[in-house]
Amino acid sequence: MSELDRPGGVRLTVRGALVLVLTATLVGGVLQALLGASALTGVAFTVGCAAATVLVNRRELLSLVVSPPLVFFVTTMIVEVVRSLFAASPVQTFGLGMYTALSQGAPWLFGGSLLVVVIAWRRGLTRCVRELRDELKAAKASVPRPRTGETAFAPEPEGYFEPKVYGTPRDDR
Repeated sequence: MSELDRPGGVRLTVRGALVLVLTATLVGGVLQALLGASALTGVAFTVGCAAATVLVNRRELLSLVVSPPLVFFVTTMIVEVVRSLFAASPVQTFGLGMYTALSQGAPWLFGGSLLVVVIAWRRGLTRCVRELRDELKAAKASVPRPRTGETAFAPEPEGYFEPKVYGTPRDDR
């Protein structure tokens, strides 16, 4: 039995995995704001990404792989909005805080995203991509193609309108 077919213990949906990453990153951001250690948000984000990728259902790996940058941005925005509420100039504090936090967090963001891809690859991401490709091919094959020849639908020229009764032939006398 391969790793892909083996039943696992605790498995999360992609929503649960994203909540895990969001919660871990928010906790890291709050601890960073309280303790002043600049790496706490990044470490929490990376640990949350790794845990989420290990715990998510295999069929939902593809959805999880594309989500860490959005989660990181949302958590950074939440932390900076809360931090700027108590400043003398909230808009300026928010803008400068976002710029600083995203600049400092970029290496952690790239590292966490890369870690998600590596772990997901080992857990069967290629299988998820293959299944998606097969579904798209099947959906494309089931779409009816337009008819050609005399029975094909021919749209009226632009601006031309003539009332038609559909389903019965029309007498032109």
